[in-house]
Amino acid sequence: MMVRATTARATYHHGDLRNALIAAGAKLAEKGGPGAVGVRAAAREVGVTPTAAYRHFANAEALQGAVKNSAFDALADGMRAEMATVDTSGDDAEDALRRLYAIGRAYLRVALAEPGLFRTAFGEEATPPARPREEDPYFLMLNRGLDELVATGYLPEERRPLAEFAAWSAVHGLARLVLDGPLSGLPDDAREAVLQRTLDMVARGL
Repeated sequence: MMVRATTARATYHHGDLRNALIAAGAKLAEKGGPGAVGVRAAAREVGVTPTAAYRHFANAEALQGAVKNSAFDALADGMRAEMATVDTSGDDAEDALRRLYAIGRAYLRVALAEPGLFRTAFGEEATPPARPREEDPYFLMLNRGLDELVATGYLPEERRPLAEFAAWSAVHGLARLVLDGPLSGLPDDAREAVLQRTLDMVARGL
């Protein structure tokens, strides 16, 4: 579910205030970081009373958690879309590896396309999401991708434990460097080359 802040008022007029508030929360995060996400501020963005907003979110932490879940859903949607573009080679291990690369590419692209959601999801002002990490679709997809590599013989079974955290750390670190760090000024072609190099290192490290 890709929640875009620009649709907040339109979404509300269709009767879905909860999702409109989440979209407004993403917009607030884009402007002022995760700490700017509050129920009253989101209500102002949408154009409703705080009382109406509080019926859906009891406090800022609840709204921030919902925005985080939206970010995780956006990641999963991006991963599915990217994996759908992968051509099959006829070799199971190669195809599983291509899908893992697609997951990594999608992670960076969603971070750049939805910076407000991404910063709220993974910012230092940590508010727990409304569901455990192990249940988030993007995390499940990464784990399934690594399990496929074991099943095809590419990844030795004894090297599977904690591999999801190593792979995640590499791509997430790159995303933060590109989004908010010293790599933010990279031209598109250089950024794609760095991403490819990072994914190559992950694949060979596995």
